[in-house]
Amino acid sequence: MQQTRVAQGLPYYTAFISKYPSIFDLSKASESEILKQWQGLGYYSRARNMHETAKFIVGELEGRFPENYEGLLCLKGVGDYTASAIASICFNEKRAVLDGNVYRVLSRYFDVEDPINSSQGVKYFNSLANELIDEVRPGDYNQGIMELGAKVCKPSNPTCESCPIADGCLALARNTITMRPVKKAKKPIRKRYFNYLLIMDKSANTRMIQRGPKDIWQHLFEFPLLETKGPIDNTEIRAVSGELLRLNNYKITGQLYAEDTVHKLSHQHLYTKFWIVETSELLGDGTPWDEIEELPVPVLIQEAISAFKNSYF
Repeated sequence: MQQTRVAQGLPYYTAFISKYPSIFDLSKASESEILKQWQGLGYYSRARNMHETAKFIVGELEGRFPENYEGLLCLKGVGDYTASAIASICFNEKRAVLDGNVYRVLSRYFDVEDPINSSQGVKYFNSLANELIDEVRPGDYNQGIMELGAKVCKPSNPTCESCPIADGCLALARNTITMRPVKKAKKPIRKRYFNYLLIMDKSANTRMIQRGPKDIWQHLFEFPLLETKGPIDNTEIRAVSGELLRLNNYKITGQLYAEDTVHKLSHQHLYTKFWIVETSELLGDGTPWDEIEELPVPVLIQEAISAFKNSYF
């Protein structure tokens, strides 16, 4: 739910818990199967982390979910925020939650100039939040301050007139509401140029390759990819595609889309061309076009698969 609307995420959630009704079911599933179930949500590392965590809990903890902050931090993919939220709300442990809403409330109420995305700022806010948390009802306190940030102390147009703690808000008193919280500038967006080769052999097979572990879309499948430093044209793709295709007889007949596709990720923009490759040979490592729907793929590739099928079958 971090960057997905509830209405969009709910069907995935219900399908996921229907397919894996217990942590034991999830631990037994293959990674590829889980990634396929997750397809379309993005943040695929979270699906892999859930799988690793399920196997860890079943194999090392006898199927028992940790019931305290320190135990929760041992789970892959669980950091301070998630561990604090679960520990306080589920197990009444005094651990302050820090999310965007809480940062905003605290930075405005105390008129803090430290950037919330700096190491100094994170340390300061963490200390401040844990000083303020309620001793008896930490879970209620955490949910209350998160709700205050979501519904009242909003990023823009906050409703200060209805805020229950407005009387003590320093940013309101000093007219610095719009200046809080302070954030350091983000890293510039990285531009990448992807050229995918959609192969069609004489038996309607294509070639799919599984991505490695150290880049976007880890372990998902895609068409053979040629990444270049900038956009390339028909002549250039013909000159550089031979080694990647490993075919003796083929021709590049054009592109799937009339214009390049721009796929935007958190810190990257992918400028993508899909080149159609036809060959009279038979791919030894080919996958029938009518079977690639079973493979877990990024949304960008799934859309290309659908578009190709609609145009060529």
